[in-house]
Amino acid sequence: MTARQDKLVAKYGTWQSPITAELISSSMLGLGEIHVDGPDVYWNELRPLEGGRYVVIRRTPDGSRREVNPPPLNARTRVHEYGGGSYAVVYGGAVFSNYDDQRLYHAQDIGEASALTPQDSTRYADGVFDPYMGRVICIREDHGGPEPLNSIVSVSTLNGGVGDILVSGNDFYAAPRISADGKMLAYLTWNHPDMPWDAAELWTAELLRDGGVGKQAKVAGGEGEAVLQPRWSGDHVLHFVSDRWNGWWNIHCLRDGKVEALTKIEGEFGYPLWRLGQSCYDFVNPLFILCAYSKDGIWRLAELDVPTGDLSDIQTPYTAISDVRVGGAFGYFIGASSREPSSIVKMNLRNRNIEVLRQATHLEWDDNYLSPPEPITFDTAGGARAHGLFYPPLNANYKGGDDELPPLIVKVHGGPTSSASAALRLDIQYYTSRGFAVLDVNYRGSSGYGRAYRQSLNTVWGEADVDDVCAGALHLAQAGKVDRNRLAITGGSAGGYTVLAAMTFRDVFAAGSSHFGVSDCEILARETHKFESHYLERLIGPYPQRRDLYHKRSPIHHVENLKRPVIFFQGLEDPIVPPNQAQMMFDALRKKGVPTAYMPFEGEQHGFRRAQNILRALEAELFFFSRIFGFIPADEIEPLSIENLP
Repeated sequence: MTARQDKLVAKYGTWQSPITAELISSSMLGLGEIHVDGPDVYWNELRPLEGGRYVVIRRTPDGSRREVNPPPLNARTRVHEYGGGSYAVVYGGAVFSNYDDQRLYHAQDIGEASALTPQDSTRYADGVFDPYMGRVICIREDHGGPEPLNSIVSVSTLNGGVGDILVSGNDFYAAPRISADGKMLAYLTWNHPDMPWDAAELWTAELLRDGGVGKQAKVAGGEGEAVLQPRWSGDHVLHFVSDRWNGWWNIHCLRDGKVEALTKIEGEFGYPLWRLGQSCYDFVNPLFILCAYSKDGIWRLAELDVPTGDLSDIQTPYTAISDVRVGGAFGYFIGASSREPSSIVKMNLRNRNIEVLRQATHLEWDDNYLSPPEPITFDTAGGARAHGLFYPPLNANYKGGDDELPPLIVKVHGGPTSSASAALRLDIQYYTSRGFAVLDVNYRGSSGYGRAYRQSLNTVWGEADVDDVCAGALHLAQAGKVDRNRLAITGGSAGGYTVLAAMTFRDVFAAGSSHFGVSDCEILARETHKFESHYLERLIGPYPQRRDLYHKRSPIHHVENLKRPVIFFQGLEDPIVPPNQAQMMFDALRKKGVPTAYMPFEGEQHGFRRAQNILRALEAELFFFSRIFGFIPADEIEPLSIENLP
């Protein structure tokens, strides 16, 4: 679609856009988990058109790309249910976890892979190759008992097997990392009821010649301190990220038995450990570190001079940066901006020249179809302040009438410790290019603003987050930027819970869309998986002692208050928020006579990965909002059955 010189005046929501659900679902890859091995760079990419399969890619210096895991093998782990750290590079190949059976496979030659671990109840993740012993040291999660058992094990790349236990006894482990000389192991660990962003500890252990571990010592972390991303420099100094300095995740090191803060900024060199394998820094050499940090919702690339502590920003076009790695004279990272999709980026460390190795999509649009985010901060309940990214409607060919304000969609991220990203979000641009305004809220509890803000949701989940999303929407309405009578809200997982709570306990939004959201906090506390089995104790209160709070904040118990339309989207194989959470709420609204719709998806888990389901969910949500707000979209959308709609 080409841009018109004179824009047409048309009703908000009805604008024709080139950013279609079909293009989004069929062209977008998920990129992550960068590793460097000599001159080669590896990454893992999610392919919706292959049924949500993850493929490890090896790129060689001549520019050729090869798939490491042959089809139908799917390089995705389910450790902690959220996965991450699905493969380790091993001599030009990889040892990876296969999603269907959760066994480790060794791909020694491109296109061939053999199983290392047996067909049983174990899962593996976050591995690192030990070249001195010919093994992968990784996290093992054994689901053979009443509760999964987590440990650090070593698996021989030659003989395989279930793995020899190196460290065990605690509830959780992460990030086993080996020193360059193969003599030391560093790892993270934590126990219930803590989550890793509350009180993860950093330990070291001697690696013995017989393959076992010797003396172990705690280095940092524990109550009041959360440690992330341990890594050894080339001169065998242990580095890590900790929030011990003023509650912000900064880079530290252990030198001569003492912990030193290498950076001291009110920014974050990490993010909550929902997924394993994160990397926000790597060593250029023992004196310089390439790193990424976030401040006020924007990520920056920087170089840290270790001896002096000088942190120098590196100018890039990217506002979202992750997976930082270094190999030789090059740095690698995943970069994105509000106008550029996620990309595997290679940067020359000498002249800072950038080369894009892979993009999440090769589709291009006129910038006049892409609404740039505007960071906003607004007052909320209790004299607090909350944050967000505001996207006004924008289309090269259309504008709204002078007598109309645009409808608003408030997006609520999950976690709830996740955060809104300034990266290009085509699901947001899908709406803004059709005439909607969008607010992506970093409500209290979000990461990126320090430990105090992250913990400000403790005991008040379902209240403070709801106050913040409502305050953000009303702030924009009072400023005359959006239509007060056409406010909608959408979110997934914990964000889906906030959607339902806002629709139930507040009278702000005219419509809601819950993607695999929680409707009954008590059932979630009883039925959820091990990783989150005590999470609600921090967010709400101890269970069952404060069962009254769980009942009070569960939308399913207060359906009499919910009078506005809600649509539900749910994966039927979701182990984190089981399908009964959506089904119960849908049944209750249908019985009550509230307009509602329910779309379950076979074969989907927590988040949709298959192209046809991504497409259907996007279009169905737009169709639902269009019926509630009384306009006809320009798109040809398969009709959706909405119960109780006149």
